[in-house]
Amino acid sequence: MSEEEVEMERVYTIPLRRVYEAPRTKRAPRAIRFVKEFIKRHMKAEDVIVDPEVNEKIWERGREKPPRRIRVRVVKYRDGTVKVSLAE
Repeated sequence: MSEEEVEMERVYTIPLRRVYEAPRTKRAPRAIRFVKEFIKRHMKAEDVIVDPEVNEKIWERGREKPPRRIRVRVVKYRDGTVKVSLAE
């Protein structure tokens, strides 16, 4: 997508500590859902696209031990689509 279509860009640190309340084997899948819910709530968007890098970062220590927090760059486009990628 081109630069003209970008409406807003932000960097968030998403706390994933609530994910650890889930059973061990469901933590990484719940973390992905939590990231999507967090972005929907904060960016007021319906369509959220999570970059594969974010997915790999959450799953890198397996399904039982996702990171406690993750820093992401979020770009909202004029059509309402939001893309989530890792912040460098």
